[in-house]
Amino acid sequence: MARFLRNRDGRSNSRLTTEMPGPGFADLARAVNGTLDAADRRERERAAEQRQFQRDLASLSHDIRTPLMGAKGYVSLAAEEPDDARRAHYLQAAEARLADMEGLLDALFAYARATDAASDLDRRPLVVLPVLADVLTGQFPAFEERGWEPAVDFPDESLVVEADSEALARMFENLVSNALRYGASAPSIVQRGRSLTFSNKVPDPAAIDVNRLFERFYRADVARAQGGAGLGLAVVASLATAQNIEVEASLEGDELFLTLVFPATS
Repeated sequence: MARFLRNRDGRSNSRLTTEMPGPGFADLARAVNGTLDAADRRERERAAEQRQFQRDLASLSHDIRTPLMGAKGYVSLAAEEPDDARRAHYLQAAEARLADMEGLLDALFAYARATDAASDLDRRPLVVLPVLADVLTGQFPAFEERGWEPAVDFPDESLVVEADSEALARMFENLVSNALRYGASAPSIVQRGRSLTFSNKVPDPAAIDVNRLFERFYRADVARAQGGAGLGLAVVASLATAQNIEVEASLEGDELFLTLVFPATS
C-alpha cells in the first residue's frame, strides 16, 4: 500500500486493490480509494474553474478593447476634421467610449476589493432599514432621471441582522443599481421575516438564466448590449457568502426576484 501511494502518478486513475484476507484490509483500501476519488474531483473542479476563468478574462479583455479602439477611432477622426462642430461630436463620442471602459474597470476593481475584503469583515448586529434608506437616498438622482420611485414594504423596521455595515450597503447598492440599469420598472423592495427581496420587471425574461445571475462575468443580453461587466451581482454573492447570507434568484413572468435571506442572530 505504501509503495502504491508513493509511486502513484497524481494524474493516474489507478486505485488500490488488496488480496489480503479480512475485512480490515478491504475497508482500508476503500477508505484510501475514497480519498483518492475526492482528490481527483477537487482537481477536476479546479481545472474547470481555471478554464472558465481564462474564458472570462478573454471576454472581459475583448469588452475593454472594444470601447478603447472606438475611442481611438473617434480621436483620429477628430484630428482630421476641419469642421468645429463635427470635431466636437467626434471627441464627445470618444469620451463616451472611454467612460464605458472606465465603468468596466471600476466594476472589476470593485469585485477584487469585495473578494479580498470578504475574509476581513466586521460583522456585528445592525438595523437593516437605515442602511437600505441611505442607499436609496444616494440613488435618488438616478430614480429621478428615470421617473421612477421605489416601492418599499418593510413592516419590521427594527429588523436586526449580523453583518458588516459597509458590505451590506454595497450589496444593497448593487441590487438597486442592477434594477436601475437593466430593469423595465422601478424596483420593489419587500421585507418578510429575515428575508429581503428586490424585484422589478425585465425587458426580456427569456434572455436571463437565473441559475447564473450571481456568477462572475455572467451577463444577459441586455447587460451585454449596455456594456455591463457582469460583476455587480457577483459582488453581492461574494459578500453574502462571507456573511452567511443566502442569495436566491427567480423569475415569475417578466418579473425578476433577487432575495437575501439573513441567518438568525445569536
